[in-house]
Amino acid sequence: MSSDNTPGGSHIFADSFDPRIDGPWSHREVSANGGRFHIAELGEGPLVLLVHGWPQFWWTWRHQLTALADAGFRAVAVDLRGVGGSDRTPRGYDPSNMALDLTGIIRSLGASDAALVGHDLGGFLAWTAAVMRPALVRRLVVVSSAHPRRYRRSLMTDRRQIAAAEHLLGFQRPWVPERKLAADGAQAVGEYLADWTGTGHRPDEKTLLTYRQAMLLPNTPHCSIEPYRWLMRSMGRPDGLQYSRRMRRPVRVPTLHLHGAADPVLLARTAAGSGEYVEAPYRWRLLDGIGHYPHEEDPEGFSRELVNWLRDPEPDR
Repeated sequence: MSSDNTPGGSHIFADSFDPRIDGPWSHREVSANGGRFHIAELGEGPLVLLVHGWPQFWWTWRHQLTALADAGFRAVAVDLRGVGGSDRTPRGYDPSNMALDLTGIIRSLGASDAALVGHDLGGFLAWTAAVMRPALVRRLVVVSSAHPRRYRRSLMTDRRQIAAAEHLLGFQRPWVPERKLAADGAQAVGEYLADWTGTGHRPDEKTLLTYRQAMLLPNTPHCSIEPYRWLMRSMGRPDGLQYSRRMRRPVRVPTLHLHGAADPVLLARTAAGSGEYVEAPYRWRLLDGIGHYPHEEDPEGFSRELVNWLRDPEPDR
């Protein structure tokens, strides 16, 4: 890492960075599926569990935490296994186990079910949880994520999607990706976030700095890419084939699917059509001019769409 005094220098990435960032929410840890998970929570009412993607942590939902609480929901944003304030475990980064993390957290929060909102990797896990533990998922909201079977198919057959996911292939090498992520104060994280954001919605430097600092927490580069190593390496393995067969089971809860039309990393054409795996009310919304991070690029519009749908007693209209 650089040791200079420039904005990219390591002096700003002290070991004291605390992912429990202050705000109107409260922080605590809950136990689930053999691990401890950090959550930020705000509000009272029906539970909405917010699950982040890569390369982010719970803080990506800061706008939605307040919007949901103001709308009468109990909003909880979780750090996934290996990220933020949650446990770094040596294994357990396959989607079935990580989905059980989420459903275990719902139980630990004392709720009978939750509306599950997942972005990117969090969306992949939300799809999985809705199939594996449907009784615990009241509604499903998927953001910038295709159904796992559709994504698998595209990674094998669609040249444009394969090219868009080139970073996943780079993650398969041992240790080199971790070093690149941490180099120069996690400069690569800022570049990913900027490059994957729609034109005119680039995150400010303070936001990029926060995500770079979070990636530099001990073992986070390694743990954060382990799910993607499993995804690619399991394509032809028995565990991957078994997971794919399990995901044939349809989702039977109302589903809202939001996707940026300008998403350069998970193409809209890959995500579109995921409704074939939903046997329940399904609403697909393509967001013009938005890239991979709709909830941060247009937080007010996204929160309004989310709250209105969660409040709608007839989401199939």
